[in-house]
Amino acid sequence: MPESTGPAPGPAPFTADDYRARMARAADSAAEAGLAGILVAPGPDLVYLTGYRPTAITERLTVLVVAPGQDPVLVVPTLEAPDAEKAPGAAALTVRDWTDGKDPYAVTAPLLDVDGRFGVSDNAWAMHLLGLQRSLPGTSYVSLTEALPMLRAVKDEHELARIAAAGAAADRTYDEILKVRFAGRKETDVAADLARLLLEHGHSQVDFTVVGSGPNGANPHHEAGDRVIEHGDMVVLDFGGLKHGYGSDTTRTVHVGEPTDEERLVHDLVRQAQQAGFDAVRSGATCQDVDRAARAVITDAGYGEYFIHRTGHGIGVTTHEPPYMIEGERRPIVPGMCFSIEPGIYLPGRFGVRIEDIVTLTDEGTGRRFNNTPREMAIVE
Repeated sequence: MPESTGPAPGPAPFTADDYRARMARAADSAAEAGLAGILVAPGPDLVYLTGYRPTAITERLTVLVVAPGQDPVLVVPTLEAPDAEKAPGAAALTVRDWTDGKDPYAVTAPLLDVDGRFGVSDNAWAMHLLGLQRSLPGTSYVSLTEALPMLRAVKDEHELARIAAAGAAADRTYDEILKVRFAGRKETDVAADLARLLLEHGHSQVDFTVVGSGPNGANPHHEAGDRVIEHGDMVVLDFGGLKHGYGSDTTRTVHVGEPTDEERLVHDLVRQAQQAGFDAVRSGATCQDVDRAARAVITDAGYGEYFIHRTGHGIGVTTHEPPYMIEGERRPIVPGMCFSIEPGIYLPGRFGVRIEDIVTLTDEGTGRRFNNTPREMAIVE
């Protein structure tokens, strides 16, 4: 009898050396930005830099201090120190704890330049930042998204492999959702199918399952509701989450039964715009070049006022992060950046169309898609 092979193994875990290198790059980037260091609260930046994800995020101060010329220090409550010391990146930093009843800012303050300007992760609690300011009135702070927007933007080969796996799982989910019945079912029913399939294909977390049928498709962030999908509806399907700690995000727009000529026209315009955005991904291009290329197709066809959002966003340990594909973002696209290209046309009260792939720039200077399901309109029942 042949031996069962079981599920394919996942990628090798990140090591302490991986996290050490990330923190070193963060310290160098902080110095280049004129910062005395960065302060990282629980959330995606902390996971990216250390692998530590507290079991519960509470009012107790947890903060990673990364500064040029000094070893990283993770300040944690004493009762959570054992978990912090087991984090994948713990060997690359020092854990310093504080007990209830003591002042956590007194523990943190000696790690900081008393007159320094620090980058702070965007999800830090105001009470903690204000507590540090009281202890060190000469310090000043700026959000990491403003000061170091590219902190997590460029992925290494191991991160790219995770994003590729997440994209492939989302593609399999789309292939299978085409087999379910749409007409006569609620949007929430199809959304539940999408969530189930993402989990079956290895996602640990489902972040969103947009199902926008008929007029609801004209709302780009429509939350699946009780509307019953009807024959003749255009249906926007936008779904994703995390697999192996990295994000997926893809959109396809399907039609229940045969579409009208206008529906075919609008869908084909969005498909052409999405292709134009992808073709703009090359060495020397900027983020706004992608937006301009996709938007020009829709604008030239007379639908520009109905393309109401940016063309794309970065993706990594979260499904939305810098960089952003938008007019005014002159940052060059470099190999390893991963981002969506998702133009759309939204006709209020009627229908919407969006097509989205996650893309990166390769070392060869050309674009690579992480989503490869057909972008032509699919007809569903």
